[in-house]
Amino acid sequence: MLKRENFPIDKIYVPTERRKTRDQTRVDAIAESMLKDGQQTPIKVRADGERFVLIEGLHRLEAAKALGEQTIAGYRVDARKH
Repeated sequence: MLKRENFPIDKIYVPTERRKTRDQTRVDAIAESMLKDGQQTPIKVRADGERFVLIEGLHRLEAAKALGEQTIAGYRVDARKH
């Protein structure tokens, strides 16, 4: 079972291909929701040395950044490198 953790946003790396899928409209909508209701769905990351690599949750991560958050809730998963 996955354990929910808080991850430092500045330690999360977003792969280049994943960054290309960023949609500012979605980021804005999620940021608004996070202000109202908090973060409802954790992101998923995998450990990569001293940093974490984003597996799922680009728009949630970007919304948290836009709100000035220092950490974000997520799950650490054992994922294979692509």
